[in-house]
Amino acid sequence: MSPVQWSRQAILMIFRLKRGTPMRAIKYDRFGGYDVLTPADVPVPTPEPGHALVRVTLAGVTPLDDTVRQGKLPAAAVKPLPIRPGGQGVGVLVDPGASSLPVNSRVVLSGGRYGVSADGTWAEYVAVDPQHLVPIPDGVDDTVVAALATGAGYLTAYLALTELAGFQSGQTVLAPGVGGSVGQGGVGVARVLGAAKAITTATSAAKAERGRAEGFEVIDLSTESLSDGVRRLTDGKGVDVVLDGVAGPLTGDALSALAVDGTLISIGYTAGTRSTIDVTDLIWKNAHIHGFRFALFTAEQINAANAHLLNLLVRKEITPLVDRVFALEQAAEAQRHLNEGSPFGRVLLAV
Repeated sequence: MSPVQWSRQAILMIFRLKRGTPMRAIKYDRFGGYDVLTPADVPVPTPEPGHALVRVTLAGVTPLDDTVRQGKLPAAAVKPLPIRPGGQGVGVLVDPGASSLPVNSRVVLSGGRYGVSADGTWAEYVAVDPQHLVPIPDGVDDTVVAALATGAGYLTAYLALTELAGFQSGQTVLAPGVGGSVGQGGVGVARVLGAAKAITTATSAAKAERGRAEGFEVIDLSTESLSDGVRRLTDGKGVDVVLDGVAGPLTGDALSALAVDGTLISIGYTAGTRSTIDVTDLIWKNAHIHGFRFALFTAEQINAANAHLLNLLVRKEITPLVDRVFALEQAAEAQRHLNEGSPFGRVLLAV
């Protein structure tokens, strides 16, 4: 055995001996409000055979974490309590398991249902399936990568446009919600793919001004309607694709803002799950509507998309924004800030 191989094996052996020692984590033993999020010392996880162990450096805070914590998902979709939240994160590979990546590789979590059906990233260590790991290239730091991954807005937009919408260079895209992951990710990805226009929305003049300062084409819904804004920005044609991560009343308005043969992809529902539509928008525009779920795509598709997005980061063709980074122990405050603080960019936990 070479010195390098011996060193690697020694590191793994020493670490395995320490897996009975505690690590810092956030967990909850019952569903409820922010107060159920409890800092705790729990054992370092022992991965299943072939699975990997990652030391987490930064974890994302997302609306899904809030939905799970409140007990709003079907019981069959969620692991038994207690639950450690966190569906996204970046870190350092401690034990690669069956992965071909070397120890100490910087990695980003890509896919999986962590924080839902398996314990997640709001902890010092997380055990993961190696197929859910993508190496982070040199030249980008953990914070930017965590912002890219959190909320999966860039990944969602890329898969939605390339795999579902049949997007072509020169078309126009509307991604409502300038402060959110789909709004920012949708605009960023659409621009890279060659959109003639990539438009988003704001619900206040202050947020619209902030978005414009960051270079976004923003419709301020406090001063004009969505249909009027789209008509103004597209010379009356409408948009070819809507990436709808907002839903609620906006979905009907977004559908009416489509061009003929346009496509609306329903991604999220931060504004509610009910909407009213005018069926003539479907009929006379020959409109197409798709629902988006990551289950539509293979792990290979998701990893390839994430690898492409990481390369865009290296080339500085996309710039994910961070609103605020909280300490791990401030998880409850971070989740409240995401839901009630109107953040502009991603909310992260420093582990």
